[in-house]
Amino acid sequence: MINTVKKEVYKFLGKDESGHSNDHIDRVLDLSLKFAKEEKANETVVALIALLHDVDDYKLVSEEEAANLTNAKRILNNANVDLKTQEHVLSELTRIGYSNSLAGIRPITKEGQIVSDADMCDASGVNGFIRCYKYNVKHGGVLFDKNSFPVLNMSAEEYKKSESYSAINHMFEKILKLKGLMLTESGKKEASNRHEIIINILYQLFDEENAPEWKEYLNTYLNNLNDN
Repeated sequence: MINTVKKEVYKFLGKDESGHSNDHIDRVLDLSLKFAKEEKANETVVALIALLHDVDDYKLVSEEEAANLTNAKRILNNANVDLKTQEHVLSELTRIGYSNSLAGIRPITKEGQIVSDADMCDASGVNGFIRCYKYNVKHGGVLFDKNSFPVLNMSAEEYKKSESYSAINHMFEKILKLKGLMLTESGKKEASNRHEIIINILYQLFDEENAPEWKEYLNTYLNNLNDN
């Protein structure tokens, strides 16, 4: 069953060039299963949520597909997943994602919380930095623009409509906030390590770009983040 789902997901996302391709799915799956063991969760449900978490992402499919979980439902049915498991998986898929968190919508079961944490962890660290850059380039953006500063504290709707011109801006608008959104102890530990990696990359980049004003901006941002 899991292999059938995986094959369909690979076929669906395999050509994505915005950081949501099969390599991302594999990393989220592996990390989710690691967390599932540590948190003593249902590994089958965790695997299904992890594999399907991007097939109806509003950034990749039509609004109708995203709203109805069209692709996830089709893949689950094709794999003959039992209805109770489908209900669990689909319910949690509607609760995963950063924009949902801005709207106060979060996973309510351990399995959904695990995948949410793993997905957000993959948006941080080295791979998260690379994914962010790839997504921005795909959408006509750049890595860094000294004259373009982030838009902070966006609502869920504002975030969905926003298009960060600079990947570095996106680090401040979203990525550096992810550590504070972890729901499991496993996620908190992993996110903390990846958070520090992002901070170190930013300091190094601002040094190389001779951008002391951005180092000061980062210092202030982190102080405010820690206060909250």
